[in-house]
Amino acid sequence: MDDCIIVGAGPAGLTAAIYLARFHLSIRLFDSGSSRAAMIPCTRNHAGYPEGIRGTDLLALMGKQAAKYGAHREQTKVTAIVPEGDTFRITTDSGAFEARTVLLATGVVNHRPHILPDVHDPALERGLIRYCPICDGYEVTDKRVAVIGTGDHGTREALFLRGYTRDVTLISPEAEHLLNDACAGKLDEAGIVRVQGPCGGWAIEGEQLALDTARGRMWFDSVYPALGSRIRSHLAIAAGARANDEGCLEVDDHQRTSVPGLFAAGDVVKGLDQISHAMGEAGVAATTIRNLLSERQPIRR
Repeated sequence: MDDCIIVGAGPAGLTAAIYLARFHLSIRLFDSGSSRAAMIPCTRNHAGYPEGIRGTDLLALMGKQAAKYGAHREQTKVTAIVPEGDTFRITTDSGAFEARTVLLATGVVNHRPHILPDVHDPALERGLIRYCPICDGYEVTDKRVAVIGTGDHGTREALFLRGYTRDVTLISPEAEHLLNDACAGKLDEAGIVRVQGPCGGWAIEGEQLALDTARGRMWFDSVYPALGSRIRSHLAIAAGARANDEGCLEVDDHQRTSVPGLFAAGDVVKGLDQISHAMGEAGVAATTIRNLLSERQPIRR
């Protein structure tokens, strides 16, 4: 039986693996290979990398560090987490495992616009599509930017990006914008152009991303989809953990869910959706796990 099984090998899961392995605990790290961090072409606001670092490179370095201290990593998908008294049974594509504690670090999946991968992926690599204005809003300073979205969420993202450039256009993903008077007033005050959808005909044209709208074909230096995301919390919810209406897991100050022994860290918990924040939560969770296990049975060398 393992001391802890970590589900998810993004920045939160890998940070927890480093901590827990260095606590001399027996752990397994289950990696389904779908960390959102792997999609990052280059992050420039992660401390310690003044020239930026690719998401895949960061994950590789963290994985190497975890392995150095004995973290056992397996490429498999977890299908169920079942509490059994003070332990858990974890079912995966490759078999079943038991653990005294579980840390869920499964993150979220961004909803994408209707755009083919052969356009989306090169556009993402070139910064023509971006998903996190907190991470890379600086990179679109004084550029021509579109936000695909509407309602409160689209309005908030467009207003946030207005802090970097005056050339912001909010395009509805479908035929009409769904904006109340308060949202419309804020957009007008900020000078943000509103264009009706639907969006289509996506293509990289020169150094810009082009798309068709109700106003005709438009070109932008960067496009931000503001279409929400899917929280990958179903494993914990099925195990009895509480979540909010959006699906974000509810945790206390020590990253404990409502199920004793089940912890959560990173984007699956409501927060900033930032690497640094996920890593901080993972450090807190790992330390709490170590102390919990020591209370049950003192850790001795």
